[in-house]
Amino acid sequence: MSVKIRLQRHGKKGKPFYWVVVADARSKRDGRYLEKIGTYNPNTNPATLKIDVDNAVNWLQNGAQPTDTARNLLSEVGAMLKNHLINGVHKGALKEEEVETKFEAWLAEKASRNTINIEKISKAKADKKAKILAAEKEVSEKRKADAEAAMAEKEAAAEQAASDAVAEEAASEPIAEEAAPEAVAEEAASEPVAEEAAPEAPAEEAASEPVAEEA
Repeated sequence: MSVKIRLQRHGKKGKPFYWVVVADARSKRDGRYLEKIGTYNPNTNPATLKIDVDNAVNWLQNGAQPTDTARNLLSEVGAMLKNHLINGVHKGALKEEEVETKFEAWLAEKASRNTINIEKISKAKADKKAKILAAEKEVSEKRKADAEAAMAEKEAAAEQAASDAVAEEAASEPIAEEAAPEAVAEEAASEPVAEEAAPEAPAEEAASEPVAEEA
């Protein structure tokens, strides 16, 4: 029976989550499998990969063939390296104790690289977050400045309107004061006419009296 080490898809649409499985090469991609040996989650940063290395190496030693993607993941955790070292022991190129020594050295170096990568990713995330916060602060400050400018403009317009109203009221007061003397003058000018008209009446009365005596 031909055996494959491959990925089996799980998870939600748009957020796939994979199992690393050992399956009959004739079975469907997401069908039955012989054994699950790990998981791979590409949705995290960095991606999360968990594989039982010894179990994977055991399947490789028994002839299981990984797909290209599965091979890359097995290389990432050192399974392909350990399988290669064991093959070296079978060929007499290495001693058994050298396998673990070399593998542990590789793991230590890999952990150091991973730490550096994680630090870079963390720094990139922090820088990105700082830029977002700075941009949000800039927008907030601009909105605040615009609001303050609009309020100042509104207050200035209100003050100007009040000042104009006071000036207009002050300008209208002398006109009223000038109109009052004119009315007094007109009233004074009309009074002599009445006084002059009054003497005419006795004169007319005196003129009519001799006429009555002659009669």
